[in-house]
Amino acid sequence: MMTSPLDRLISRIERLVVWLAGLGAIIILIQMLWISYGVFVRYGLGKPDRMVTEATALLLFPVAFCGLAYALFKDAYPKVTMFTEITPPAWQKGFAVLNYFIMLVVGVFFSYAGVSATIRSFYSGAASEILHWPRYLFWAPGAFALILFSVYTLLKLLKAIRTPPNLEH
Repeated sequence: MMTSPLDRLISRIERLVVWLAGLGAIIILIQMLWISYGVFVRYGLGKPDRMVTEATALLLFPVAFCGLAYALFKDAYPKVTMFTEITPPAWQKGFAVLNYFIMLVVGVFFSYAGVSATIRSFYSGAASEILHWPRYLFWAPGAFALILFSVYTLLKLLKAIRTPPNLEH
């Protein structure tokens, strides 16, 4: 069976989505180790490390969005299907298209906000208060993840529009 260019593009994006989710997992692992170190230093050695709280807080932004597209890939967003399952296939398709459209609008809005924040923090030279790390380094992965989510959602929307309703109901 021949695959369409849209399907091939979706497949390539999905590989990137999985890698980005892996990056999110690595960030979580770093946070876990750093927090464990902080607890040991605070309670074991009696010398609190001020950097732990700030570093883990700064890492929350990129990790929060690294799994966004992966959740879409795995169809893991909460849905209420009690109503949609009893509707005709054409309506089900309409609900799917509407759902992707809403996710796209929200994704584009947050992508714009993330990219804007990354650019502003880069040009301002803003740095974290304790670690003195450039803030754009924390904004950039989240902005990239939001852009990837928006692109992936757009492709899924286009596929949903192009796919005929499932007549086996």
